Amino acid sequence: MRYTVDNDLHIHSRLSSCSNDPAQTTARILRYAQENGLKTVCLTDHFWDETVPGASSWYAPQDFAHISAAKPLPQAEGVRFLFGCETELDRFLTLGVSKERFSAFDFIVIPTTHFHMRGYTLSEEELQNAETRANAWVKRLDAVLSMPLPFHKIGLAHLTCGLIAPTREEYRAVLQHLPAAEMERLFKKAATRGVGIELNADDMRYADSEADIVLRPYRIAKACGCRFYCGSDAHHPQQLDDAKRLFERAVDALALTEEDKFRV
Repeated sequence: MRYTVDNDLHIHSRLSSCSNDPAQTTARILRYAQENGLKTVCLTDHFWDETVPGASSWYAPQDFAHISAAKPLPQAEGVRFLFGCETELDRFLTLGVSKERFSAFDFIVIPTTHFHMRGYTLSEEELQNAETRANAWVKRLDAVLSMPLPFHKIGLAHLTCGLIAPTREEYRAVLQHLPAAEMERLFKKAATRGVGIELNADDMRYADSEADIVLRPYRIAKACGCRFYCGSDAHHPQQLDDAKRLFERAVDALALTEEDKFRV
């Protein structure tokens, strides 16, 4: 049976500093779920646990009290509205959420591809060229998969997002530099852990000519037995408008079935 697009587990509200959009409310997110037939949505504002040393000046204000201001989440019949977060992995491979905080969240999104935070998530040496960026992609993903995490409620965000390189040309080069053998090793590890792989809406805006390059990691992940969830990564209401269309594009391109679905 074809994968039914009935989830969006990566959504930001106005509480995320890079949103700060008064229209991006939890009520608007719930309406989006109802209008698009989504059974499960999750609020995942940016978060760095105040009990974990190493927050950047940007992350420090986004502590637990700050993102918890979204609660209680509005509810509606037929929709599960979960409370989660999108944390961070710094260049020392420190994760911005403590094990004591795991139970506070229904779902935790971990981004390994925020390469735009120069000096914070990656060193200058790792940012030198497409090959060093590809090596960092592998290293950071491997680090997360090696951590003692509750993988049944962990998602790996936007593995092919544009933030891995400053230009589209270099973006394609980074993805082409990812060794197939390393991706197979990592995605077999991911499948064993039971972690979710994100189908990020923005990542699915690729040109037709880029399809094979962008989809290669997901095709390998599927072959390795990984499970997938949808993530609009929306920071503003307009980003919710065509999210489902982009999810459907991913499902069709990867020929996903219900057996390929990550469930939380």
